[in-house]
Amino acid sequence: MNAEDSQNLAAPVRTAGERLRVQNLLLGIIAFAIVLFLLVQARFILISLAIAIILFSLTSDAINSIARLRIGSLRITNWVASVAAVALISGALLALSAVVLAQLNNVLSITLSYADQGQRAVAELFSWMGQDVEAAVLNSMRSIEISGWLRSAAGQAGNLLSATVLVSLFVGFLFAERVWFSTKLVNLLGDEEKARRAGNIMGSITRRVNHYLLVKTAVSAVTGLMVWIVMMIFGLELAVAMGVLTFVMNYIPNIGSIIATLLVTLVAYIQVDDLSTTLLLFILTAVIQFVNGNIIDPMLMGRALRLSSFGIIISLAFWGAVWGVPGMFLSVPIMVALMIVCSHIPGLRPIAILLSREGLPDTEAPNPRAPRKPPG
Repeated sequence: MNAEDSQNLAAPVRTAGERLRVQNLLLGIIAFAIVLFLLVQARFILISLAIAIILFSLTSDAINSIARLRIGSLRITNWVASVAAVALISGALLALSAVVLAQLNNVLSITLSYADQGQRAVAELFSWMGQDVEAAVLNSMRSIEISGWLRSAAGQAGNLLSATVLVSLFVGFLFAERVWFSTKLVNLLGDEEKARRAGNIMGSITRRVNHYLLVKTAVSAVTGLMVWIVMMIFGLELAVAMGVLTFVMNYIPNIGSIIATLLVTLVAYIQVDDLSTTLLLFILTAVIQFVNGNIIDPMLMGRALRLSSFGIIISLAFWGAVWGVPGMFLSVPIMVALMIVCSHIPGLRPIAILLSREGLPDTEAPNPRAPRKPPG
């Protein structure tokens, strides 16, 4: 057989291989489109389920410890500890929802009273560009239907109570099933060794996400409290609402603190209508956000995440587009879970490398005491 005959025989093989690759690529695109469609259509249920899983993972270890306690001759059973945990979580969620709704109603009522003053204050920011520009900005601001926007915001707030009830139900069922997780995992995988490795992966995800959420909650609470104190010193309205807003927005990585600072500054400018006072409050708020977010937060967070900053931005944009603001809150926990899972699957390790900060998968975490090799 000469070289020409060999090439003729290899051509159909190459064509079949190329067809198979194209077919797999098209199937992957179709599968991604279907999954994306389902994520958007079922986002209310999926967001509630994700929050329930996070709350369950945060409290599961504590409940296991409580279940091993004894009060005299009585031993606290898993059932009693689970019921108590669900009741406490439900009560905390309802209390938090009540605080958010109360502050939202306060913001909406005050916004109506400051609507005209706020429009004029924003237009005055462009006065240095000329009276024509200032008048155009003012006309544009007045064309915005504030009442319609407020009705829409109030309608969205009504979903908060529904989400709270659904999250509480999910948490209750998770606690009811938790004693069977290990058995189900073994039966699902059919091998105790595989089940042990899967349990280690889930444990790693839980530890990192829990550490991230606990640190972020503590830092966000301190930041919100400090912003509230600053606004109270200046005698401004909506101090509590801005403190709650700062606390909530700090869960959104990178851009949440910037948005919170700008909103606090805008609220202050509308109320005082004085650039020097507004600038002072902006500087104080920015310093608070910088110190807590760029010094204290990384110091407490340590090496718990090791996520790529660019990957965080991509995750934030994707989940924000799919699930809106709740997706921004959940973007980092989802990214942590994805990185750890991909690091344990050989075919997906390149994804874990791209998502990690140092370019190392989860199983190859660098030793912080080891000397770093110079590049090159």
